[in-house]
Amino acid sequence: MKIISWNIDSLNAALTSDSNRAKMSRDVLDTIIKEDADIICLQETKLPRTGPSKKHKQILESYFPQYNYAWISSQEPARKSYAGCLTFYKKEFEPIISYPTLDAPDTMDQEARIITLEFDNFYLTQVYTPNAGSGLSRLDLRQVWDKKYANYLEKLDQNKPVIACGDFNVAHKEIDLKHPENNHKSAGFTDEERSGFTNLLNKGFVDTFRYLHGDVEGKYTWWAQRVKTSKINNSGWRIDYFIVSDRIKEKIKESDMIDSGDRQDHTPIYINIDI
Repeated sequence: MKIISWNIDSLNAALTSDSNRAKMSRDVLDTIIKEDADIICLQETKLPRTGPSKKHKQILESYFPQYNYAWISSQEPARKSYAGCLTFYKKEFEPIISYPTLDAPDTMDQEARIITLEFDNFYLTQVYTPNAGSGLSRLDLRQVWDKKYANYLEKLDQNKPVIACGDFNVAHKEIDLKHPENNHKSAGFTDEERSGFTNLLNKGFVDTFRYLHGDVEGKYTWWAQRVKTSKINNSGWRIDYFIVSDRIKEKIKESDMIDSGDRQDHTPIYINIDI
C-alpha cells in the first residue's frame, strides 16, 4: 500500500487561485496523482467551515476521479478557514472514518487537525500538529497537545497497528534541520517539542524515514518561503513524518520525500508498506 502525506498550505488556493504559487501547487498535485497512491493525506487545507464548495468538488473530481475523500474544517471559536485536513482514499476501500478530538487546550480541538481511517487490520491517521507560534506563544499549549496526541495513538495501537502521518511541526534531531545551532529557541526545535516527539516514539512507534535511512543528513520536508534561497541552499527542516507501530516496522518498504520542484514550504512524503 502506498500512502502520501502533504501539507499543501491551502488546498483552497491551489484549486482556485491564479497566483504563481498556486500554479506550482497544482504542479505538485499532478506529481502526486502520477504516484497512484492508495491514500493521500492533505494538511492545512484552509477550506471554509462548510468544507469544499461546489467549485472545489468539481475540481477535485477532475483531479481525483478514483478517490472518495473525507474532510474536516475549522469551526468556531477557531479561526475561519484555518488549518484543516482532507484524506483521499481509493473507492475500493470502505474505511470507518472518525474526526477525533483530544480534549486539547484553547481552540485546538476546533482547528480540524486529525482524521482517522480504520481498516480491517490497521488505522491510518493524519495530523496537523499545532505550531508553537511566534515567540513560542503557544509552546505550553503545544506540550499539552503532544501528550494527549501520544496517548491517543497509544490507545489506537492497543486495538490494531497504527500508521500516522502528517505535519508534526518538529524537527526531532539535530540532523533533521540544516542549522540546529541557531534554532534551539525556535518553534519546531525547542527541547520541549523534541521531547514530546521522543515521548510519542517511546510509546511503541517508529519514525519510518530514520528506520530505513539511518542517520542520513540533508533530507528535509520544509523550506521557509520567506527566505528566497532556502530551497536552493537546501536550508530545510524535516518536520513531516510517517510513523508506524513498532510491530509492523519490518513491513515498511519505502519511506521518502517526493520532489516538489521549485515550490518552497512543504514537500510531499510517502510510505510504501506491506499492510
